[in-house]
Parts: sequence; C-alpha cells; structure tokens
Amino acid sequence: MAAAIKALNAKIRSNPVSDYLCSTHFWGPASNFGIPLAAVLDTQKDAEFISGPMTFALCGYSATFMRYAFAVTPRNYLLFGCHAINFCAQTTQAYRYVNYWKFGGREQSLEAKAAAEARSVADTVKSEAGAAVEKGKEVVKKVTG
Repeated sequence: MAAAIKALNAKIRSNPVSDYLCSTHFWGPASNFGIPLAAVLDTQKDAEFISGPMTFALCGYSATFMRYAFAVTPRNYLLFGCHAINFCAQTTQAYRYVNYWKFGGREQSLEAKAAAEARSVADTVKSEAGAAVEKGKEVVKKVTG
C-alpha cells in the first residue's frame, strides 16, 4: 500500500501543474481568499458596524503577508494577490470607519435618515389628508344632493 501511495505521489509531483495544485503555495491562499471576499462584501454595509481595531489589525496582517509572499522561495504570487486585495478592501473600510466616526459621517447619516423619515411621514399625512378631503366631498354631495 505504501508503495502505491509513493508511486501516486511521484506521478502527481512529476507534472508541474498538478504539483502546484497539490502544494501549500496554492491551497494556503485559496483557502485564505474568504477574508478579502468578506472585506469586499462588507464595503456595501453600513459604516456604523465597522470595527476600527479589527480593520487596522487586518491591514497590518495583510501588509505583513504581502511581504512574506515575496520573501519565500519560490515567490507566491497568489498569496500576494490575496493579501493585496484584502489590504485594499481593509484600507477602504478604514477610510469609511474614520470618516463615519471621526469626520462627521455619522451626523450626516443620522440627518439623512431623519430627513427621509420626515418625508415619509409627510407623504403619509398628505395622502391621508387627500383621502379625507375626498370623503368630505362625498358627504357634502349626499347631504346637498
């Protein structure tokens, strides 16, 4: 059995493509791509829910591993790409965090939500008032008619 496994391993390792697909140079970054994928998807969510300390920690983590991807031999371009995407997404999140919590983005967001709610209430009142006017006209027609 051991000889069969060794033969299979030698067969796989003889092809450069399958050798790469069976290595940690491929599977490490491939399994790690969930982090930048989540970061890119989080850019569409409300900035109120961004964790500043975690965002800055992930920026440092990605910057460190971008460097590591070029320090190993052979260079791991897939790992570099994974962490470059994550670094860019986390930098975007850091900008959104700082803008929301430190530079008045929260106040602008609350004002916009309040204005939208006020418009919604005004529209509801306007439509209810229009319905009441129509009902009043019907009553007037019944009384005078």
